[in-house]
Amino acid sequence: MRILLVEAEKHEAMTLTRHLERYGHEVTSVNSGTTALESHQQADFILLDLDLPDIDGLMVCRSLSETAGIPLIAFTGGGTELDRVLGLRAGADDCLDKPYEIRELAARMEAVMRRWEPRSPAPAPKTTVSVGPLRIDAASREVQLHERRVTLTRKEFDLLYYLARHSEMVVTRQRLMAEVWEIPMVQVLGSQASRTVDTHVNSLRNKLGRSSWIVTVRGVGFRIGVG
Repeated sequence: MRILLVEAEKHEAMTLTRHLERYGHEVTSVNSGTTALESHQQADFILLDLDLPDIDGLMVCRSLSETAGIPLIAFTGGGTELDRVLGLRAGADDCLDKPYEIRELAARMEAVMRRWEPRSPAPAPKTTVSVGPLRIDAASREVQLHERRVTLTRKEFDLLYYLARHSEMVVTRQRLMAEVWEIPMVQVLGSQASRTVDTHVNSLRNKLGRSSWIVTVRGVGFRIGVG
């Protein structure tokens, strides 16, 4: 496999790379979360040390699990149950305490591969999405509420349409900036860009007439409401 190894400690990265290459893998080693977010496209498997020098490792783990679409094993240095739970909740397929034996790591990688199924390509989005009396037409870029047209700016429409298409989930501010504003995740994680999302959410609520059309989930993000 082509493995992306994210490890800040140079000696540990070199040692693990050497062992993985003996197992027949092709290894690309990076030492920061920033580089990991930029380098995952060509990998088949990610090994991620959560102790990173630039970006919180859990944020990197969550972002990679959402966007990379490949198996990921996280390494924790704390050695506690909480560290492992946080890693798993951030999207890791498995979590391993440091230090570890290479044979155990290899076995865990094989186990993850056995149970991991590649994500199916997302179906093409519907041209028209309806949420109760709210109708959003992507082809004409028109929004109607109770059959009355609502005039939106380009980004207001894109934001509303994205939330409506993902009505089954809460969407983080970071993901909205990456998907709607098309800002690379590595820039989003290191910025205060969430204010832009909040401003557009408030504007949408005003134009739709009720704040309940877009629900704030404290500490997480937003989801489409029912008006």
